[in-house]
Amino acid sequence: MSIELQKPVIGFTCGDLNGIGIELIIKTLSDNRLLDMCIPVVFASNKSINFYRKSLPDINFVYQAVRDFSRLNPKQVNLFSCWEEEVAINPGTLNEIGGQYALLSLQQAVSALKAGHLQGLVTAPIHKKNIQSAQFQHSGHTPYLKEQFNVPDVVMLMVAENLRVALVTEHVPVGDIKQYITKENVLRKLQILNNSLKKDFSIEKPKIAVLGLNPHAGDEGLIGNEEETIIKPAIKEAKYKDVLAFGPYSADAFFARGSYNKFDAVLAMYHDQGLIPFKSLAIGEGVNYTAGLPAVRTSPDHGTAFDIAGKGKADASSFIVATFECIDIIRRRKEYEENNRNPLKKLSNMLVANAPDEAIKETEE
Repeated sequence: MSIELQKPVIGFTCGDLNGIGIELIIKTLSDNRLLDMCIPVVFASNKSINFYRKSLPDINFVYQAVRDFSRLNPKQVNLFSCWEEEVAINPGTLNEIGGQYALLSLQQAVSALKAGHLQGLVTAPIHKKNIQSAQFQHSGHTPYLKEQFNVPDVVMLMVAENLRVALVTEHVPVGDIKQYITKENVLRKLQILNNSLKKDFSIEKPKIAVLGLNPHAGDEGLIGNEEETIIKPAIKEAKYKDVLAFGPYSADAFFARGSYNKFDAVLAMYHDQGLIPFKSLAIGEGVNYTAGLPAVRTSPDHGTAFDIAGKGKADASSFIVATFECIDIIRRRKEYEENNRNPLKKLSNMLVANAPDEAIKETEE
């Protein structure tokens, strides 16, 4: 097999047409060194790409328009034309058109991913309000992908060089969070996260910290009892299912004292509990990864940035890191599958699994 054929085919959705998505794509894929690592396919239109390319005169972005995945050029950016009609683009404007064509790009990219034409997908930011329609009634990419791939559950996992933070609940109103914190949900998220750490991040025996729901992790029932009645039982059962989970920890002390450095990942109960410290402490640019899917999907850890859209000011760092992470996860998955086909490797894994657990302090002083 040639080196060209071994390169993964990575799809890129355009995101909200009036946001910074296409600018990020142009800036990221204009670096020809990336073409040595993957075959990029952008889901948009010629006119939308050219619109934003005019605002970036110093960037040399060359692409080939295709309508057939059997005709992809392995040495060039490929543009899969999702629409031909003239579309009014108004950078920085929240309107129906921006969401309509963001969804069209996403639908066709996911269709290609499900069909096996792509090995991975990098999604540009959408706006959760204007993308809503009869075909998209979700709070974001993560639940949409869960539905499209018909899997029981997925985990939103934020990834950086020094920190991985997963969420039990994602884009849920604060007043509704409690109803989603059940033993079954916490246990299921722990199992998905554990499997992903092994398969997608090459960590043979992951250690996962679990945060409490209440301040001070409930103070043994003085400030709420979810830790005692839900989270601790979920952690205990997870250990019987070969998941090294510890906690629940008081979220503020856990991050303030740098305890996250002792673990391979952290499971937070809700969005801001996990993402505020992640975005404050993460070294390098953060990546949003959807764990639990049969396919690989990554995204930058920011939104549409309407305030700078069309001005050539967007920082592509997180989008670039999301692209590299997508490629790396595909490679690690292949290595995991190959290793688990090897009987000697399976024996080695059994020995590791049966080794005594490391002593890790589970409570904060």
